[in-house]
Amino acid sequence: MTFPKNIFNSHPKQDGDFFLGLKRILGFKPKQLVFYKKAFLHRSMNRKDEEGNPMNYERLEFLGDSMLGTIISKHLYNEVPEGDEGYLTKMRSKIVSREHLNELGKDLQLIKYVESRIPKTHFGENIHGNVFEALVGAIYLDRGYKYCEKFINKRVIEPYVDIEQLEGKVISYKSLVIEWCQKQKKSFNFNVYEDTGNDSLKHFAVKLSIDNQVVSKARATSKKKAEERASKRAFFALQDKMK
Repeated sequence: MTFPKNIFNSHPKQDGDFFLGLKRILGFKPKQLVFYKKAFLHRSMNRKDEEGNPMNYERLEFLGDSMLGTIISKHLYNEVPEGDEGYLTKMRSKIVSREHLNELGKDLQLIKYVESRIPKTHFGENIHGNVFEALVGAIYLDRGYKYCEKFINKRVIEPYVDIEQLEGKVISYKSLVIEWCQKQKKSFNFNVYEDTGNDSLKHFAVKLSIDNQVVSKARATSKKKAEERASKRAFFALQDKMK
């Protein structure tokens, strides 16, 4: 694949600063900056390659997600020989959860390299994890599997992957509450409605009822977040019964 020379409108000094920043993050020298520039290119820039295909980080994000899952799977397979398929899948999900990837992206301050027409203060939390995955995809295209594995070992596995801690980590409080209700043969209902508050962003509110009794309430900027927040409150309110 070829790209126009001026497609990123870069200057030598900007390339030099970008190169040094990348080298610090990666722990090795990038070879082809074009892949990494694409990893930080937001779709709002509306860039296209010579064939007219959209250029942004989303395809690299897809690739990076696959590479991350493969390398984490290999690590767990080697480290936990007694773990069955279900256990390994669950542990991998905890490591590559959206929440965890967002934390990784924040720790590396990746957002400061994002090129976008949208103010960075308007981005949602997931931009951090999305760009982290895109960066992994760029590493794979630039340096191959071994360097990709090296980066993930340094930035994900060594500092964050502790098997015993992960075993006790909760991915979804909503899943825990639903699973408990099903085991106890209790009915449950998430009553979600649009909140008519004075916030500039639209909010949703939720009432979580178990056996027709409201056990928790919450609000957030999405239905999913509101349900998870209400479930977390319900879990801590009922945790003595859920043990």
